[in-house]
Amino acid sequence: MDQTSRFTSLQTGSLVLLRLLIGWHFLYEGVIKLYSPSWTAKGYLLSASFMESFFRWMASDAIIPIIDTLNIGALLLVGFSLIIGFKTNWASIIGIGLLLLYYLAHPPFPGYPQGPSEGSYWLVNKNLIEAAALFVIYLFPTQYAFGLAKLFAKQKTVLTNPIN
Repeated sequence: MDQTSRFTSLQTGSLVLLRLLIGWHFLYEGVIKLYSPSWTAKGYLLSASFMESFFRWMASDAIIPIIDTLNIGALLLVGFSLIIGFKTNWASIIGIGLLLLYYLAHPPFPGYPQGPSEGSYWLVNKNLIEAAALFVIYLFPTQYAFGLAKLFAKQKTVLTNPIN
């Protein structure tokens, strides 16, 4: 019995679709930043309205090249991993961490100025919602329904039980 058989096809397919869409979003953001030579997180970090000293430290001239590289690399890694369905739990944890950093830099808390956003928010914004969705992906083994992990799981079964 595989790990996804307790769910209907529609439930599993919906979770896989959610994983793929979030993966696409992360991968696209990483690719855009990678191929934009002038892109840097410095402005976003310097405009942080919460935990300002931490985010200003991240934006310092000595640290920002590392932060930019790590940000792009993490976006690409999370996106690619979620799309191909391999190591999705690790990708989900890394993605949640990134999104929470983005959230904390410009949280929609009462009394704090709204940072760069596509609308008006109060406590909940798209970063927090996507982090919650990644937590759902973390909890459900969608990579065994559709992804490279499914291929490796079958190979492992064949190797450990030659009768199958």
